[in-house]
Amino acid sequence: MRISLVDVGSNTVRLMVADAEGGVPLPVHTAKWRLRLSEQVRPGGPVPEEAVERLVSAVADASRTADRWGASGPLAFATAVVRAAPNRREVLRTVRDRTGVPLCTLPGEVEAELTFLGARRWMGWRAGPLALLDIGGGSLEVAFGRGRLPGFVASLPLGAARLTHEFLAGGQGPASPDQLRALRRRVRHQLRDAAARIRWEGPRTAVATSRTFQQLGRLCGAPPGRHGPFTERRMRCSDLGDAVTRLAALSAPERALLPGVSAPRAAQSLAGAVVGHTAMKLTGLDSVALCPWAIREGVLLRHIEDGPSWWAEVVRRSDEAAPPAPAPLRLASTSG
Repeated sequence: MRISLVDVGSNTVRLMVADAEGGVPLPVHTAKWRLRLSEQVRPGGPVPEEAVERLVSAVADASRTADRWGASGPLAFATAVVRAAPNRREVLRTVRDRTGVPLCTLPGEVEAELTFLGARRWMGWRAGPLALLDIGGGSLEVAFGRGRLPGFVASLPLGAARLTHEFLAGGQGPASPDQLRALRRRVRHQLRDAAARIRWEGPRTAVATSRTFQQLGRLCGAPPGRHGPFTERRMRCSDLGDAVTRLAALSAPERALLPGVSAPRAAQSLAGAVVGHTAMKLTGLDSVALCPWAIREGVLLRHIEDGPSWWAEVVRRSDEAAPPAPAPLRLASTSG
């Protein structure tokens, strides 16, 4: 069985085509389209029409690519940047009508649950009680569990792109001490209860997922990606604290010259580092393992293990949770 998945994130639309023989999603093709939605959508603001136009084009292209690779219609979902937009339902309907792909949004708690499943499968049962941190563009997911799925999840409005807009004036220049203090104060306030739960649970293993954590890990000395996914990668809290100080003194173009920091994510790298460091300190984690499997693998695993009806229910609940639909967008049709 060959299946495909489309993940609409805050910066990119990513396609994964995978073979699912033996119950394990083995990628055979990946592709991405850089949209940078987080740069166009202010926290709490709508997705503008020009961004929806590019989103439609990217999803249509991803669907055609999946078809060329012999995969079934993609499991397509959008994360916090679309989920939090007041015109969410309008965006979802426009993408579905124009591409035929049933794009949906996942509640933050479901994102945390699926990311935990991906991390659990990667780390294995020997990891024992497992804590998870995942930083996206719009939200931070926290989870803990002893089994296949977590017993505790939290989704908090602490995404790297969101906080960059709110506290760091877009992140292009160095950060002032006052900006950093205000940012840390927000993160501590939002994380207090979830962090107390993680400390109380006393995890045996802690993992961090997401592109943000991968880049921060590289900045803190983890092996580069060319060494392959099976290379062990860890990040210490003390090293991440040093990285915060280093990033705060630099502009975005200067950060992009550092190891592991990509130019598209340079502006939000400081906010991501502050969130990661504060989360590790509050939860009492001296270090975390950097896990390459996250939400995309979690979605594929649930689809493999629980069948197509599971995803159909996810899409149905996404439609029910959406607010009443406004007038449709008037956009030019997508060719092909």
